[in-house]
Amino acid sequence: MEKWTTGKMSDLIEFNPKERISKGENAKKIAMDKLKPFERDIEGYEIAQFKGGSKFRNGDTLLARITPCLENGKTAQVNVLEDNEVGFGSTEFIVLRAKPGVSDKDYIYYLAISPLAREQAIQSMVGSSGRQRVQQGVLNDLDICIHPLSEQIEIGRTLKVLDDKIAINTKINHHLEQMAQAIFRYWFIERMSQSYDYQSDLIFRSLFDFANYINGTSFKKDEYSDTGIPIIKIAELKNGITNSTQRFSGEKDEKYYIKNKDILFSWSGNPETSIDIFLWASGEAILNQHTFIVKTNDGTPWFVYHLLKHFKKEFSHIASNKQTTGLGHVTVSDLRRLQFPYDLELMKAFEQIVSPIMETYYRNLCENQQLAFLRDSLLPKLMSGELSVSDIQAAKC
Repeated sequence: MEKWTTGKMSDLIEFNPKERISKGENAKKIAMDKLKPFERDIEGYEIAQFKGGSKFRNGDTLLARITPCLENGKTAQVNVLEDNEVGFGSTEFIVLRAKPGVSDKDYIYYLAISPLAREQAIQSMVGSSGRQRVQQGVLNDLDICIHPLSEQIEIGRTLKVLDDKIAINTKINHHLEQMAQAIFRYWFIERMSQSYDYQSDLIFRSLFDFANYINGTSFKKDEYSDTGIPIIKIAELKNGITNSTQRFSGEKDEKYYIKNKDILFSWSGNPETSIDIFLWASGEAILNQHTFIVKTNDGTPWFVYHLLKHFKKEFSHIASNKQTTGLGHVTVSDLRRLQFPYDLELMKAFEQIVSPIMETYYRNLCENQQLAFLRDSLLPKLMSGELSVSDIQAAKC
């Protein structure tokens, strides 16, 4: 602590640094939807003509300044540009850049996602309901204890190791799921269409017949609690369990409780971003309405998981045609209408082939949960000085 100085965030950070892209010039654009909740890395970009917006370089931190994007954890470090390349994005980003010789880019990112900065930013929001924005001046003038640059680098490096492993696991899981889906398509689409008269020789069943679909339960305001198990809504399926997740300590029918490896199907919400199938890996919780717990009938959970994943685009299309105020839904009647070939012997063979792939996928999900918990536990302690990097290094020895 005696090595620290006291200052403001603006002493460490250059906010919205000036960069140049000519009007009409093609450049990499990062839209808000490319930032994933509580993930450091950016999912991708598009090439678009520059007409306006925030401008940035690799290593800059993008902080969403509008509700609910900030509360949902949309803060990321730019990693998709080449050296000396300038990209652009939403006007709803605040760009944070490390000052040469004063601050470290990784340290700046972790400072931005730390409770110190996040909570102050959220509390500073002003504007009409649903369109509130961060007051950047509050961040500029936020009083902080400033680590020496050498210690900033060590803090950034320590936390970066955890996020690097999360990123590796996420990339591996993306490829594992693609592999399993490729096997599914080959076995149940391509091979079946080649081996059978697809319409006359196969037995078809509705998607509803392949599994039991148990809708989550509703909660009254007086049922929310400060303690108890998390209530899982669509936001938690997409963003994970956060400090804003509501909890329940009462009693409900046991069918609404979920545990690890349960398959969850969010059937309501934005057709493009909310209608999806998830493998749960975040411990015991209770499911809110608008999401099914999917229980298989034939002991073939991985087959059913990939069957529903195969129909994801169709589900989104169905939901798009039933939109009200931007939200759509998939009903039980839709599941009864959609059909797929039923071959139990082939389903069980697929289960055996894909099981090692999906078990690895599941283990990676669990490890990412543990790594994120460790990162989020260390972060405020390192930033506040309660814990130093030397303490961690001594513990390793």
